[in-house]
Amino acid sequence: MLYLHDVWVNWFEGEENGYNVCHFHEWRKDDGVELLDQVPLLKIDPILFNYIENDLAELPKQLLDDIYQKAFLRKNHERCQLDYCFVVSDGKGIAAVDTIGYTIPIRKSRLIPRQEQLAFEMLDNQETIHYDFTPGQTQMKEFHILSPQPGLMRGLTRKERQLKQLLFMALDQLYSSKNVAEVRYWYTEWRPDLYRVIQHLDFEEAWEQLYEESKGGWGSKHESFCENIIKGQPFFEKLWDMEHGHKVN
Repeated sequence: MLYLHDVWVNWFEGEENGYNVCHFHEWRKDDGVELLDQVPLLKIDPILFNYIENDLAELPKQLLDDIYQKAFLRKNHERCQLDYCFVVSDGKGIAAVDTIGYTIPIRKSRLIPRQEQLAFEMLDNQETIHYDFTPGQTQMKEFHILSPQPGLMRGLTRKERQLKQLLFMALDQLYSSKNVAEVRYWYTEWRPDLYRVIQHLDFEEAWEQLYEESKGGWGSKHESFCENIIKGQPFFEKLWDMEHGHKVN
């Protein structure tokens, strides 16, 4: 088995979408970066890599058995053994995974560019390991407003992705209110030029059109709209303030 040593990781916990596992250039000063003293390195097929990177579902038992207790975290000059931690690649993408003792990829991280390059070089002449899936593990993943499809996040910065997801959370909450006057108000805020038309839309029509028009891209109009729609909602305001207070490395 191949191993990487002295690997810096920045764990993103509970992320089912790979676009939220940030690459090194988007790591922040207040991220909790850790050092893996040793970690197994596996070359797997693209279907399994995509499944690990973009889902929170059961990992193949054989994979877990292969890497069991073979990784070590260096903390305060001590080596701490990790049950199920590994770096995995299909030859194109690469990610570190730690299940924190479970059988699903709870924590995921990218690698720093130098270690990424080293891993690719080590795997270049390695055979791909084919792990069996149990039935149902390759079902098509469903995206929804709280787990947006990758195309809606492509090209955005970490801050923009976080704010966009905050906007979607606010829109989801707006939908659950079923308040036609409220949804008409917010759609008018987005499209004041359609004021007269919007007043004749029912709840479903108004919400659907607002979502369809606001879900693409990200710009100053989106940011301003997001700031306004979350006002007076402490949890959403806290998430907003956190995103505007971060510094990138």
